[in-house]
Amino acid sequence: MRSDFDYIVVGAGSAGCVMANRLSADPSVSVLLIESGPADKSYFIRMPRGIGKLLEPGNAHVWDYQAAAREGARSEMWMKGRTLGGSSSVNGMVYMRGFPQDYDAWQAAGCEGWGWENIHRQYLALENHVLGASASRGQGGPLGVTVQPKDNELVAAILAAGEAIGSPTVEDINNLETTWKGGLGYQTRNIWQGQRCSAADVFLKPVRSRKNLHVAVESTVSSIDFDGRRVVGVNVVSKKGATRYSANKEVILCAGAIETPKLLQLSGVGDAELLQSLGIPVVHNAPGVGKNLREHCYFAMQYRVRRGSLNSAFQGAGLLRSVVQYIASKTGPMSHAAHEAGGVVKTQPDLDLPDAQIGISLHSLVGDGQRVRLEKEPGLTMGGYFLRPESQGEIRITSADYRQKPYICANYLSSEVDRDHAVSLVKWVRDCVAQAPLRPFIVDEVKPGYHYASDDDILAAFHEMGQTAYHVAGTCRMGSDDSSVVDPKCRVRGVEGLRVVDTSIMPTLVSGNTNAPMMAMAMRAAEIMTEA
Repeated sequence: MRSDFDYIVVGAGSAGCVMANRLSADPSVSVLLIESGPADKSYFIRMPRGIGKLLEPGNAHVWDYQAAAREGARSEMWMKGRTLGGSSSVNGMVYMRGFPQDYDAWQAAGCEGWGWENIHRQYLALENHVLGASASRGQGGPLGVTVQPKDNELVAAILAAGEAIGSPTVEDINNLETTWKGGLGYQTRNIWQGQRCSAADVFLKPVRSRKNLHVAVESTVSSIDFDGRRVVGVNVVSKKGATRYSANKEVILCAGAIETPKLLQLSGVGDAELLQSLGIPVVHNAPGVGKNLREHCYFAMQYRVRRGSLNSAFQGAGLLRSVVQYIASKTGPMSHAAHEAGGVVKTQPDLDLPDAQIGISLHSLVGDGQRVRLEKEPGLTMGGYFLRPESQGEIRITSADYRQKPYICANYLSSEVDRDHAVSLVKWVRDCVAQAPLRPFIVDEVKPGYHYASDDDILAAFHEMGQTAYHVAGTCRMGSDDSSVVDPKCRVRGVEGLRVVDTSIMPTLVSGNTNAPMMAMAMRAAEIMTEA
């Protein structure tokens, strides 16, 4: 393979696949897409519930990290995708787009061109929605979006219980009206004909035959190469050894909200004091790199149920039957997303917007923050998180060696606002479960348990049992101010020829899952680059 390219895209995840697709559409330029992990050939990637095999520490398709929930709190395992498609190849396929107000707030804060008008246009172009085109939805786009089949009486009872406390049942939980009124419904998923639709499926595979697009897998970028403040290439380590690739125009970092700030710091772009302490020459003093980490603190409330659980379908003889059904017809439990139902709700009736996302999963797990397994008895999970956390953590390297994993602190619930909404979330779920439609199903609350009764008890449970939602963002914040890491054109401040396009540039977290927003944002970033 040649050693020089016009554009080098680092990371073949949700953003990287989009950028490789859009940039290589111009046959006059050459594009190199570099992915640290292997190709996405595993059958467990295609099969939606194959995530049980993929999300294991040590699996070649994931990065695994130890993250501190808060300073002095227990650590937990964080995993991110490390294959073509990135996390879109290993995630729960929950398709949520965030609220229009999220993007409009970014624009109002100085991120010109990133308001809902521009992002919504990307969603309409992206989606091939099974419910058809509307003012909210797109149809005819490359990404298949379907809705969980309405085939479980326990889910129907939960939706009825939600209605009883003011959360209406809706056909499309991404409907624009739902983003300000709230609502629960059967889960929208990026699943089509029973198979996962990853960013690699949608954006990369259709263009792999382009002669000007080159893809390198199992190749890790160890550092970015600068000539003064100008990026001129990247240094890569693979099974073949060390290689340097030159970038004639630009390098675009799409490595994710953990690996991108790590790579910037390793390359001399970061807090000068930190870099100097590790013996790394400072290219540009950028204290914001790795700061402003935002993450949803997910809290799984679990219930023992009499019927409706799929625990037995995912283990033992039941698992065998489910796999056979899936192979034969691409249907059944193995074709489900991580949640069978969900939506956004107002945990307090006087709120202007929904403040919590609820995910309803017909299974229950036991674990210690590191590894998990299914419960033997029938269980239900009603998990959720506060949608717009204000708590901020950080990521920072601890060594100049690229092989060393960074220090990560989520700093969950350090904000009073986050704590207030965490408590009201638990109370909302308990109120829902207590409604008449669910009484024939619910036996008891297993996690956290009703002995966590007071507000202080609930917060203690969050600290003990809360965990990552795999939505880490914000660590290379976009903005118009000098302290932001990237400007509204995704260019890294203080250097030339370098952009960032991944969840690290989000100024704040979107109200929901991050996979769909990242694809839409990357589509918008590609527009901005071609407009420039």
